[in-house]
Amino acid sequence: MRIATWNVNSIRARVGRVVDWMVREDIDVLAMQEIKCKPEQFPAQAFEDAGYELAIHGLSQWNGVAFASRHEMTDVATGFPGMPGFLKGQEGPGLPLEARALGVTVEELRLWSLYVPNGRALADPHYAYKLDWLARLREHAAAEITADPHLALALMGDWNVAPLDSDQNVPGLIPGLSTHISPPEREAFHAFETEGFTDVVRPLVPEGFTYWDYKQLAFPRNEGMRIDFILGSPAFADLVTAASIHRAERKGDAPSDHVPVVVELTLEGEDDDRPMIF
Repeated sequence: MRIATWNVNSIRARVGRVVDWMVREDIDVLAMQEIKCKPEQFPAQAFEDAGYELAIHGLSQWNGVAFASRHEMTDVATGFPGMPGFLKGQEGPGLPLEARALGVTVEELRLWSLYVPNGRALADPHYAYKLDWLARLREHAAAEITADPHLALALMGDWNVAPLDSDQNVPGLIPGLSTHISPPEREAFHAFETEGFTDVVRPLVPEGFTYWDYKQLAFPRNEGMRIDFILGSPAFADLVTAASIHRAERKGDAPSDHVPVVVELTLEGEDDDRPMIF
């Protein structure tokens, strides 16, 4: 089974690219972020014509997450227990929840499509929201594993954190002044490791960025960041046999500023005669 995550940066603008890529790369399940539309606005027909069913969580022209799957999706959850909300200029409980998390079960896998808040700036309330959001996500994911230690759980998406110095080559990012690379953000990311989650892609693909800004020739200069990840529970990690970052999808007409990250899994009883991903 081939599973991928991709911040598509507006599915209505890139539906052709996304569906064509999924069919070409034989993707079974795709977690999407930044779909930027409500469910009724999602270009579902193109996916359905290609043999995919959909789970969609979008509230406006911002944010939004979705899944496209060749397999039945069950236990669909929009948001996770304890997920904080955000409203500029407001504080406290009861704030509006954004469309940033969508969970589904496919076969024996529990999958989450996640669009972690950006943070904006270290002094911005959105930064505190980002850290709180990551902490609540970690608590929920840990609770799921505690309840079922054998659960094959994957947290997939745009994490908006470059956890290692080697994960970014952006001249404008300044340690101590910039988001995505600050110690609290990196600590929040690495805290998932203490709960038993691992980056299942890095051991197989140690180098490579997943995001490049549209401005100032960032892609030709390879001034990018590695901020899209698949973190897996021990049971999920044990199923992973190959991984890849599809850098070529940043090229061509109207690309997203992110590229897909793919893992290949061998499930129990699955025919394993398909070619590996390299």
